[in-house]
Amino acid sequence: MSETKILIGVIGGSGLYHLDNLTFVETVNPETPWGFPSSPITISRLPSGTLVGFLARHGIGHTISPSAVPGRANIAALKSLGARAILAFSAVGSLREEIAPGDFCLPSQIIDRTKGIRVSSFFTGNIVAHASFADPFSKKLSAWLEIKVAEALKKEGRDIKLHTDKTIVCMEGPQFSTRAESVMYRQWGGDLIHMSCIPEAKLAREAELSYALIATATDYDSWRPSEAGVTAADVFKTLQANAATSRFVAAYVLEELATGVAQADLMSIITEEEGSMNFSMMRRSSAEQDHPEAAQQLAYILPNYFGPSATKA
Repeated sequence: MSETKILIGVIGGSGLYHLDNLTFVETVNPETPWGFPSSPITISRLPSGTLVGFLARHGIGHTISPSAVPGRANIAALKSLGARAILAFSAVGSLREEIAPGDFCLPSQIIDRTKGIRVSSFFTGNIVAHASFADPFSKKLSAWLEIKVAEALKKEGRDIKLHTDKTIVCMEGPQFSTRAESVMYRQWGGDLIHMSCIPEAKLAREAELSYALIATATDYDSWRPSEAGVTAADVFKTLQANAATSRFVAAYVLEELATGVAQADLMSIITEEEGSMNFSMMRRSSAEQDHPEAAQQLAYILPNYFGPSATKA
C-alpha cells in the first residue's frame, strides 16, 4: 500500500484515459477486500502541490464492459489512498434537443435502470445499512463545479454549453437503448443516459466520499425517429473531438479546487458526506460482534465505525 495520500480521486470514462499538465508521482494498484480496481491508479501532483489519483473506469485500453466494472474495488481503492471526494467523468447520450453532442452536463438526479446485475453496496455480509440517497450527487461539490466548469469552458475558448440540474438515466447495457426505451426515458423526465454512475454514486455515498459527475454528450441516443440509432462509432467520433477539452476542464477544476478556495471552504466542499453513515447502519455494535469478518471488510472503507480505531455510536 502506498503511503502517498491523495486529496481527490478522478475516475475517467470513455475518452478520458489520462490527465494533462500534471507531474507524475507514482502508480499504485492497491488490492482491496473487493479485489483490484479497474486499472492501476496514477498519482500525480497538481501545480499547487496537491496530489490527485486517476483511475480509468474501463481499464487500460478500455477492456472492461460497463456491467463488469469493479465498482467496489474502485471506490475502496481511492478511499484507501486518502481521497475525500471523487470527480467522475463520463460520455453520455442526450435525451433532449437542447443538449447537443459536445455539450457538457452536471446532472443532479439519477434514474437507476441497471436491473440489479451490479453489486451496488459494500454492505453485503450480514451488517445492514440504508444510506440516504435522495440527492445522489454531492450538492456542495456540484454547486462549486457549476461555476468552475463554466469558467474552464470559457477559458478553453470553444463555444460549448454547460447544462446543469439534469436527470441522468443509468442503464445496464452493453447494448444501447431501443427507440421505445429512449422515448420512455424522456417521458420519465430523463435528460441524459449512460452506463456508469451506478453503482459508483451509491458506493461513494456508503464510503462517505463526496461524488460529482461531469458528463459530455456524444449523441442523441435513439429517440429521434428521423435519425439512425446511436452507434459506438458516433460516440467515439465526438469523444475524440472533445478529448482535449475534457482534459483541460479536469485540470482546471482540480487546480481551482486545490488553490481557488480557502482551506476551510475546501474541506466543507469535499467532506459533505463525512459522518453520513453514522446513523445508517442497523444494530452496528451487535452485528460487528456477531459478524467480525464483515466488520473487518467494512473497516477498509469506514475505519471510523469498524476496527480498532472505531468510535462507537
